[in-house]
Amino acid sequence: MLLTIDIGNSHIVWGVFERQILKGSWRLSTDSTKTSDEYGILFLSLLSTLGLDASCIHGTILSSVVPPVTPILEQMVRTFFHHSPLVVTHEFPLGIQVCYANPQEIGTDRLVNAVAAYDRYRTNLTIVDFGTATTFCAVTHEGKYLGGAIAPGLKSSVEALHSQTAKLPIVELVCPKQVIGTDTTSSMQAGLIFGYTGLVDELVTRIQREVGKGMVLATGGLASVIAPISRTIQEVRPFLTLEGLELLYRRLYP
Repeated sequence: MLLTIDIGNSHIVWGVFERQILKGSWRLSTDSTKTSDEYGILFLSLLSTLGLDASCIHGTILSSVVPPVTPILEQMVRTFFHHSPLVVTHEFPLGIQVCYANPQEIGTDRLVNAVAAYDRYRTNLTIVDFGTATTFCAVTHEGKYLGGAIAPGLKSSVEALHSQTAKLPIVELVCPKQVIGTDTTSSMQAGLIFGYTGLVDELVTRIQREVGKGMVLATGGLASVIAPISRTIQEVRPFLTLEGLELLYRRLYP
């Protein structure tokens, strides 16, 4: 089985694949203060819920946008799974052409998403990843990664409203029944959810004017909140990054 790990700013999303099938996935808080031993205990404990142990894992591949955490997880894999993980960088054999002024600046999760999406659809693509930041990536039908846009994440927007105001609370990110809120909570939810959906749809529309019409995919923890009311998002693939990691590993070790 293959262990795939995506280290994000807020969460570490990881899963195990067997013959291209995702058998299980988990989400942990990203914490640079945790040791490799602490992460190892967590990983083994969660694997045991599927009746698996370290001996079931034959390889590991990871992507990371949090440099301080990367070596911690690398050491965890070496200690608990007894092999060295593959770490995706912009220099990895991706199978797409990266057309970016400074490729090293691109989050590897964005590149991995593009690899997975292009392999599946082979058309013009706009990929929206709802994470700590919401990223928009444009890929042409020829497999050229053009770049994209970065916006504040939806959860980050909630926290900013709460921290920068005296009376606005943290609210649950659910879609309200109407735009006109009748109390503070529903008013904030309307502004956040409907306003953010407008942001997403406008950016996607402008990206498609430049790259051409094609498939619009969403991924990330909050994709399921925005996608149902978006007029541009066509499909949600919650584990797109893990799928991309599995694909890259399989190309190297078929």
